[in-house]
Amino acid sequence: MIEPTESEDKVELDRFADALIIIRGEIDKIAKGVYKKDDNPLVNAPHTESHVTADEWKHCYTRQVAAFPAKWIKARGKYWPSIGRNDDAYGDRNFCGSLKNY
Repeated sequence: MIEPTESEDKVELDRFADALIIIRGEIDKIAKGVYKKDDNPLVNAPHTESHVTADEWKHCYTRQVAAFPAKWIKARGKYWPSIGRNDDAYGDRNFCGSLKNY
């Protein structure tokens, strides 16, 4: 459940709404076959800096989409996660041994 509070200003709420719209757009591209079901920005998120800047890029979407899906991210500053996604339930039980995309 999403529950913004009165402490969030309009600019932050607009950025949040923009992020949800972008995610919906990525879902639509998967449904239309533009992005593969097993290789898309949602499945591979979060993208680490080392992943995006690697010499080889084999994804069906661009590095720009992976690193800066919203226009305001570049202007505001990018937070780069140190690791990719954990392996679901196994990752919850065995944190250090299940890292992907690091």
